Amino acid sequence: MKEKQEKPTYGNFEKDLEKLEQIVQNLEKGELTLEEALKQFEEGIRLARQCEKALSEAERKIEILLKNEEGEIEAKPFDLADTDNGEGTSSNKLVNSEKVAQPRIKKTSSKENVSEPDINEDLPF
Repeated sequence: MKEKQEKPTYGNFEKDLEKLEQIVQNLEKGELTLEEALKQFEEGIRLARQCEKALSEAERKIEILLKNEEGEIEAKPFDLADTDNGEGTSSNKLVNSEKVAQPRIKKTSSKENVSEPDINEDLPF
């Protein structure tokens, strides 16, 4: 017996997203009857869930190829924390979470004169 192959959900992501955007526009116009609006809303929820599922599947499949210590290429699961903010990736730039610099907070001494805002000043509105 031949097994049914599931079509990847992410294959129609763009089409589903376009349909979802159209439904949102239709609902925002407010020109639909209650029955039509409910049908559109139900379809929108279905499409939103389908798009979310497609994104989750795609995220699981994304891999970053890195060279290990022996110079061989190995697959490593994609982790957003390992990206370098869209500036391009490099196999030599591995960030160890323990070595990441923490943001510095400027501490003010109690001797500094800090004035409180005057609540009686003119307000801009």
